[in-house]
Amino acid sequence: MRIRILLADDHTIMQAGLRSLLEKEPDIEVVAEAQDGRTAVRLAKDLAPDIVIMDISMRGLNGIDATKQIMAETKGVKVIALSMHRDEQFVAGMLSAGAAGYLLKDCAAEELSYAIRAVLSGQTYLSPAVAAIVTKEYVRTLTLSQDEKPAPSVLSAREREVLQLLSEGRPSRLIADALHLSVRTVETHRRQIMEKLGLHTVAELTKYAIRQGITSLES
Repeated sequence: MRIRILLADDHTIMQAGLRSLLEKEPDIEVVAEAQDGRTAVRLAKDLAPDIVIMDISMRGLNGIDATKQIMAETKGVKVIALSMHRDEQFVAGMLSAGAAGYLLKDCAAEELSYAIRAVLSGQTYLSPAVAAIVTKEYVRTLTLSQDEKPAPSVLSAREREVLQLLSEGRPSRLIADALHLSVRTVETHRRQIMEKLGLHTVAELTKYAIRQGITSLES
């Protein structure tokens, strides 16, 4: 039985290289490609692949929030993050969203193949460098007092989507079109986001979005 893969990455060359590598495996089939998170969610729902190989820094909808939606809206689909980001907020964000694996883009092809099979068998797979980050962060949180531990996100899933699009410089009209909302609703979300975060400008929102892994300078 062939392993059905959906590739989600906004770099065309990276996608082509991944497809070429994976299709050398006789039991792996790349069923579709997505260049943004929103398309990845739609294709995951429509095609029900075995695994989505998910980049994190994608415009419109990042890999973390796309993974959350896939986990909530599909059954049996597993996500493996494949990213250049080693920062703790990206790793923690993907694992919290439900990803079953996290690899770095400089990993060997053999490691990706191994990770796919490990995840399909029900395991969680982390690249060695990522595993070290997770272990370090876990040990750190054990030593924190309750007051020092990070608070859960105050933003809803929809607010995170609006925040990413705002931080990418999109005007309210285009955000409304992308999310199938009215401009008034987008403006309401924008006001609520600013109130919740205590921020007052788009520049401040952008800095917050980068720190939280919602968007990236490299996306």
